[in-house]
Amino acid sequence: MSRTTRRRTRATLSIGVLAVLGATACTAEQPPPPTLRVDRGTVTTSVSASGTLVAITEQNLGFPQGGKLAEVLVGVGTRVEPGQVLARLDDFALRQTLEQRQAGLAQQQAALDKIRNGNSVEAAEATLEQAHNILDATEDQAEATNKANASATDRAKKQLEFDRKVLDQAEAKLAADQKACDYRSAEPTKLPTSTPPPTTAKKPGLLGGQAPQENATPAGWGRTGGGVPASTGGDLVPNAACDRIPADKTAVLDAKRVVLSSETALDAAQENQNVDEATGRVSIENAKQSIVSGQNDLDTAGSDRPADTSVQEAVIRDAEAQVALAQRDLDNIVLRAPVAAVVSAVNGAPGEFVAAASGTTAMAPGSSAALPDVAAVSSGSGGAGASTPAPGGGAFIVLNNIDSFQLVVPFEESDAARVTPNQRAEVTVDAVPDLRAPATVLAVAPSGNSTTGIVRYYATIVLTEDDDRLRDGQTALADVVVQSVDNVLRVPSAAQRTDAGRSVVDVRGADGTPVPTPFEAGLAGDEFTQVISGLSEGQELLLPRGESAG
Repeated sequence: MSRTTRRRTRATLSIGVLAVLGATACTAEQPPPPTLRVDRGTVTTSVSASGTLVAITEQNLGFPQGGKLAEVLVGVGTRVEPGQVLARLDDFALRQTLEQRQAGLAQQQAALDKIRNGNSVEAAEATLEQAHNILDATEDQAEATNKANASATDRAKKQLEFDRKVLDQAEAKLAADQKACDYRSAEPTKLPTSTPPPTTAKKPGLLGGQAPQENATPAGWGRTGGGVPASTGGDLVPNAACDRIPADKTAVLDAKRVVLSSETALDAAQENQNVDEATGRVSIENAKQSIVSGQNDLDTAGSDRPADTSVQEAVIRDAEAQVALAQRDLDNIVLRAPVAAVVSAVNGAPGEFVAAASGTTAMAPGSSAALPDVAAVSSGSGGAGASTPAPGGGAFIVLNNIDSFQLVVPFEESDAARVTPNQRAEVTVDAVPDLRAPATVLAVAPSGNSTTGIVRYYATIVLTEDDDRLRDGQTALADVVVQSVDNVLRVPSAAQRTDAGRSVVDVRGADGTPVPTPFEAGLAGDEFTQVISGLSEGQELLLPRGESAG
């Protein structure tokens, strides 16, 4: 037998529960189901294997891992008691490793808490809502800008139309004045009474005067019969239309410049309107893309959280295993006496380096007991079949005069991987039913044995207390505690069941009816299951009813 089994106490509990259920099934009226409570205590997991008790005469001791000796607390001839410290290795490197592993575990636990308590979904929802608000504001802004630009373009068009009318009027006035000027020059005009007479110069030689200048016309005046030679004798008259022509031309030029400026302003307004419309469309499309991205982020946040939680929980389990290994390595730097005995050899002194303990006996690991049903193998093969070294030649400390027993048992591969030296164990003997003997794992074979067709690893388990009823050769069962947590909430494993992948127990309701209550389970032990959350100490639990007997 080399498989994981439940402790006998649990078997007793299960048998008692089944007996109660069987007895009540045969009665006409079933009593209330048996109850248990959520309490606080120790949860342990163990692996079991059976073998034969062997009387111990000598035992070789060593460290699971090599290192520098810091202390050697016993000498040859020292009488030691069970649990007494014999020697210690330097622990600096191992303590640093343990602190690193603990820090890594704390970091991973913080990451898990961040995932569980994070607001990624709420943040994604807020981001998506903000993206919708931005889209609304962008559309409103684009609409307002387009309206303002359309209004500016319309004003520029009206201004251009007005300026063109002014230009038309200026050109019409210029044309009219030019026409009037030409017309007045062609028609005789009566000289106004205020018109001064023409100036007649004296001819040279006449009273010292000069000769009159013909065809001389005062400024702003015109001669009647315009273009008529002076010999015709036409009269000079003023022509206002001709005087206005320079101003009209200036007005036309000014009006043309204004029209050109208005055309430029209209072109600029239309260009600005087109650019702003394009910019508004781009801004709206960008806002819509932000909504798509926000929706994608929300979908991702909602779907990734469960997967991220599962991944991080697996990382934490790995980190916890690393911490447990580092703690075990640190614990193993202390070598303790497994039983009462006398030290017969010490092979090392403080400051020296010792190698890791290996197969130091001919047969069973860590002792001189022979492996059952296994023939000795040649020297140098290593592992459980290594040849016997000289007394004290391969062991750090050798104990003699031991008045105790040891048990050499085979474990299957999966169980052997969980068994290590110095683990607590309990040994029960078929011939002594009421005996529960405490024991310690001495050593585990580094290599497997497959003589029976199944690979098994032998372990040597030493009883730490003597009992007069024990005999060499008795059949015994060893339960090795491979994992244990103390002072935790726990429920009897018999009351637990699995529903849709969740751990569930029936809590007694106010009216006595069962209320299925899920909880987060931790370590699943032999008799109890650890409660992480979901239940409170003192809650009353109902065991499932058995089926009625026919």
